[in-house]
Amino acid sequence: MSLDIPEYMQNVGKKAKKAANILSAATSAQKNLALISIADLLIEKAQWLEQENAKDLKKGQQKGLSDAMLDRLRLNDKVILGMAEGLRQIAALADPIGELTNMSYRPSGIQVGHMRVPLGVIGIIYESRPNVTADAAGLCLKSGNATILRGGSEAIHSNQAIAQCIYAGLQVAGLPEDSIQVIETVDRAAVGELLRLKDCVDVIIPRGGKSLIKRVSAESQVPVIKHLDGICHVYIDSDADLDKAVEVSFNAKTHRYGVCNAMETLLVAESIADQVLPVLSQLYYREGVELRGCPRTQTILKECIAATEEDWNTEYLAAILSIKVVDNLQAAIEHINHYGSHHTDTIMTEKLANAQQFLRQVDSSSVMVNASTRFADGFEYGLGAEIGISTDKLHVRGPVGLEGLTTKKFIVLGDGHVRR
Repeated sequence: MSLDIPEYMQNVGKKAKKAANILSAATSAQKNLALISIADLLIEKAQWLEQENAKDLKKGQQKGLSDAMLDRLRLNDKVILGMAEGLRQIAALADPIGELTNMSYRPSGIQVGHMRVPLGVIGIIYESRPNVTADAAGLCLKSGNATILRGGSEAIHSNQAIAQCIYAGLQVAGLPEDSIQVIETVDRAAVGELLRLKDCVDVIIPRGGKSLIKRVSAESQVPVIKHLDGICHVYIDSDADLDKAVEVSFNAKTHRYGVCNAMETLLVAESIADQVLPVLSQLYYREGVELRGCPRTQTILKECIAATEEDWNTEYLAAILSIKVVDNLQAAIEHINHYGSHHTDTIMTEKLANAQQFLRQVDSSSVMVNASTRFADGFEYGLGAEIGISTDKLHVRGPVGLEGLTTKKFIVLGDGHVRR
C-alpha cells in the first residue's frame, strides 16, 4: 500500500509544531542531556551505523555516484567521532534562548529590550552527507527549534540509523520524539509538500547542489536560508610571504576536494606569478590536480590547460583548479565579486592596507587574511557544528550556528505604566 505523501507530511508538520511549543520551554539541562545522550549512542552504535552506511555506499557505487559524492556519503570512525564531538560541543555552548539584551529605560519609565527566542519549526533539505542529520538535529535542539529533516535518497539507511540514536537520546531527556523528525520516505514529492507547510514550518534550509537550491527557492512558500555553491578563491598579493602563500594555497585546494570551502580558483598578482606558480604547480601535479589557466598563466606553466569562461563560474568539487594572473589587488577583488558565490575568499598579503581593502570590498560571507578557505566551517569557528553556510544576507550570513537559528522579540517591562 503506497504512502499518502500529502497526508504524511501534514502529520509531520503538525507534530513538529506541537513539539516546538514544548521545546521552546525546555531547560538547558534537558537539552544538554539529550545532546550528550545522542553523542554517546552514536559512539555505542558506531559499528551498526557503518553497516547501514555500507548499504548506501554500495547502492551509490551501483548508481555511478562520483568519488566526491561517495566521500560525502561515507560514515567511518572519524566521521562518527566528529558527529559525537560536535554534539558535545553544542551542549557545552551557552544556551541563547531567553537571553536579554539592550535593556534600557525610556522617558516614560518603561524598560525596553530584546529577548532571543527560537525560530519555531525548521525544515532542512539536504543531500548525501549523513553527518548533517546529527549536526542539524543538535543545533536545532539546543536553539529550541523543532526540526524536520529530509535527507537524500542516497543516504536513507544512514539517516534512519542516526535517527534512531536521536529518538533514543530525546527519550532519555524526557523531550518529545517529534522534536526531531527524519523523513522516512525517499519519494521526492515529500520535498514539495514540505515547501508548502507554511502553517507549520517557519523556515527552510536547503543544503545541496544548484538544482536543489533553485527548486527550493522557486517553490517554497516558507522563508528560505540558502547555501549556494562554494566558488572560493585565494588571491596571492604582490606583498605576500610566498612560503605562506604556497602552503595555504596548497591546503585550500587539496585538503579535501568534495567540500564547499575548498578553493576552486587561484588568483595571483602578475608581479610575483613567475615566482610562485612554478612552485605550486609542482605540488599540485604531484597530487594529481588538473590545472586550467588564463593565457598569462599558460605562458608560465606550459602544461596548463586553457581555462574557459565557464571555469571561473564552476565549483569543481574535484582535483581541478583554475588559475588566473591578475594585474593587481583591485582586479582580484573585481574578479571575485563577479564570479564568486559569496562563500569564502582569502588574500595572502603582508601589507595591512591591502588586507583591509580586501576585507572591506570582497562581498562574501567569510573573508580571510593569510588563512586557508578550509577554515570556513562552523566547527572551526567555535559554533560546535553548523547547519549550513548561508550565502544570503538576511537573516543570517556565513556558517549558521545556534544564534543563526534564533530571532529576537521586543520585550517591555513596566509597573502599571500607561501611555499619556
